[in-house]
Amino acid sequence: MIKALYSAGSGMTAQQMAIDNIANNLANASTTGFKARRTQFQDLLYQSYLQPGNSAGSQTIVPSGLQLGLGTRPSANSIVFTQGSFTQTDNPLDLVIQGKGFFQIQLPSGQIAYTRAGDFQLDKNGNVVDANGNLLSPQITIPAQAQSITIAADGTVSYTQPGQTASQTAGQIQLANFANPGGLNSVGNGLFEPTDASGDAIVGAPGGTDGLGTLQQGYLESSNVSVVEEFINMITSQRAYESASKVVKAADEMYQQVNNITQ
Repeated sequence: MIKALYSAGSGMTAQQMAIDNIANNLANASTTGFKARRTQFQDLLYQSYLQPGNSAGSQTIVPSGLQLGLGTRPSANSIVFTQGSFTQTDNPLDLVIQGKGFFQIQLPSGQIAYTRAGDFQLDKNGNVVDANGNLLSPQITIPAQAQSITIAADGTVSYTQPGQTASQTAGQIQLANFANPGGLNSVGNGLFEPTDASGDAIVGAPGGTDGLGTLQQGYLESSNVSVVEEFINMITSQRAYESASKVVKAADEMYQQVNNITQ
C-alpha cells in the first residue's frame, strides 16, 4: 500500500505542474507572438515481480509478466509553434511572419535573441527596436524626416522623403530558423535563446530558399493559445488530480484498517 501513496502523490504533483502550465498559457492568451506550451508526462520505474518472457516451464514462457509501476512525472512542456491568427493594425512597423522563422533581436549584452512578436517601433535615433527598446538585427535606421515606410514581403525596408518621389532603401530584415525550434530556451518578454538542442540559427531573407516565411506589413501575430482547449485541459488535469487524491485517501483508510487490527 505504501507504493499506492507514493504513486498517487507523484500523479498529484504532475497534475499540479500541468495546471501551472495551463495557467501560464491562459495568462498569455492576449500576448503578441506568444506560443503555448503543452505538458508531457512519463511513467516512472517499474518493479518487476515476474519478468515478461521468463521461462514458465520447459516448453512455455510467461506471456505478460507482473510489473508494478511507481507513478509518473512531467517529462517536458514542449512549445507549440503553430501559427497564431493575424490582427490588422495598419501600423507600418507592425510585422507578421507568414510561415517559419523568427525576428532577430540584439540584447544589451550583444547576444542575439529570437522572437515571433513583430510589434516594432523607432527609438530617438530612428533605429527599429522591439517593445523593450532592443535593436532589430541587422540594424535598420529610418531618417526622422521619412514620410512613408514600406516593408516588402522579402524584408526590404524602404521609405520616401519630403520632395522626393523615389523611395530609398534602409536595409533588409533577416529572419532566422532552427532545426529544432522546440529546443529553444524561453527567457521572457517573448524572446527565445538558442541551445544545443535547438541547434544554430539558420539566417536568411524572408521567402528565400531556406524555407523561411514572408513578411506582412501592418499586422501582428496573436497568441496561438486556444482558450477552449486550455479549459478542457484544465478540467482533465483537475479530474486526474482529484482521482489521485482519492487513491491517497483510499490507501490511508486501508492503513487505518490495518492499524486497528487487534489480536
